[in-house]
Amino acid sequence: MVQIEPLEVSLEAGNQADSALLDDDGRPRRTGTFWTASAHIITAVIGSGVLSLPWATAQLGWVGGPAVMVVFGGVTYFTATLQAECYRTGDEETGARNYTYIGAVRAILGGANAKLCGIIQYANLVGTAVGYTIAASISMQAIKRAGCFHANGHNVPCHISSTPYMLIFGAFEIVFSQIPDFHEIWWLSIVAAVMSFTYSGVGLGLGIAQTVADGGFRGTIAGVTNVTATQKAWRSLQALGNIAFAFAFSNVYTEIQDTIKAPPPSEAKVMKQASLLSIVATSVFYALCGWMGYAAFGNAAPDNLLTGFGFFEPFWLVDAANVAIAVHLIGAYQVYCQPVFAFVERKASRRWPDSGFVNSELRVWPFAISAFRLAWRSVFVCFTTVVAMALPFFGVIVGLLGAISFWPLTVYLPTEMYIAQRGVRRGSALWIGLRALAVAGFVVSAAATTGAVANFVGDFMKFRPFSG
Repeated sequence: MVQIEPLEVSLEAGNQADSALLDDDGRPRRTGTFWTASAHIITAVIGSGVLSLPWATAQLGWVGGPAVMVVFGGVTYFTATLQAECYRTGDEETGARNYTYIGAVRAILGGANAKLCGIIQYANLVGTAVGYTIAASISMQAIKRAGCFHANGHNVPCHISSTPYMLIFGAFEIVFSQIPDFHEIWWLSIVAAVMSFTYSGVGLGLGIAQTVADGGFRGTIAGVTNVTATQKAWRSLQALGNIAFAFAFSNVYTEIQDTIKAPPPSEAKVMKQASLLSIVATSVFYALCGWMGYAAFGNAAPDNLLTGFGFFEPFWLVDAANVAIAVHLIGAYQVYCQPVFAFVERKASRRWPDSGFVNSELRVWPFAISAFRLAWRSVFVCFTTVVAMALPFFGVIVGLLGAISFWPLTVYLPTEMYIAQRGVRRGSALWIGLRALAVAGFVVSAAATTGAVANFVGDFMKFRPFSG
């Protein structure tokens, strides 16, 4: 067993390690690059949300669906460049580092904004972990169902409980959660990114094949119309939340930026380049998957392209895609949970700096096992698994998470931090534009949240918790 130092260390505080192995803040030298940052972002962005985009497009139609997707992609990239400017307070190469999103907000804005960020960010991260548990179990369940359909025919119910698969996913996450931090999961992010392109590519290919077989595009200008006006409104608003969730990654953006090696070039410059590559790549995939899925199924598009059984054959290809989804979500779960893990462990290390239970660890690459880490992270995984078993509404959870977090985390806080960090003059064209963006983001987020809550209540009233 090795006694580790508290997380906050510096050369001035007496750390005697070779300075060549440390960065300017006294922490172990960061080694992240443009490519590893891109892999982290792609793992965070291309999640299971891509598979709900045909359904979202169906609610909005051929005009509204593509337009909303383009707008959300553009806004996400723009606000990401603003957030990248706030990793260091002051000078972008020599200013004090902000290791976390909430740390950046506290250093630049302080007060109520930091509290808002903390509540929304960590609630969103926990909710995303629940959503990914649901999505992974549905994909594993779909593999079993695909075999059933192939053997017994497409009209057989083939009902299979998702609960055992949630437990299997939770067991995997307990193991992988012993990887200590972002710096050690780069390889898992690369594997997850490859898997995300794999299943997105399969969904795209099947959508194209179905469209060709049908002899043309399905769908309508206005989208789904065989519902009441109220249902149309709620579904359209939930679709906004689904698309917002598909692009969201601001809640782990600063933590990813903290893995990039020290300047030159500055972390902000590298992160902007990684953001551009990642968002362009994911936007192309989103457009192709969402639009071709809608073209293939029209207004009957399922809320999950590969598990809602829009496709039955070739069953082996659908199975391979669902395996890729499950593997990707194992990595994505870790990317989203690392900030939560780090927050609690940082607090514990400061509170009990001399405790062997908290600070002693056994390293077996890539794992670093301590008694506290094993206990607390296992409890966290068990909690998210139990919540997922109680509320397995994939589409509604996706829409709710995206809707609630879009305005504060993706729009409001990045714009406010940039205004304060760069001293944007009040009343200038840039100031007015950023304020207008924040107001528009709030309206969209509030509307989408209303729709997602309405759909959540409707689904919950028809469902018995833990019924699988």
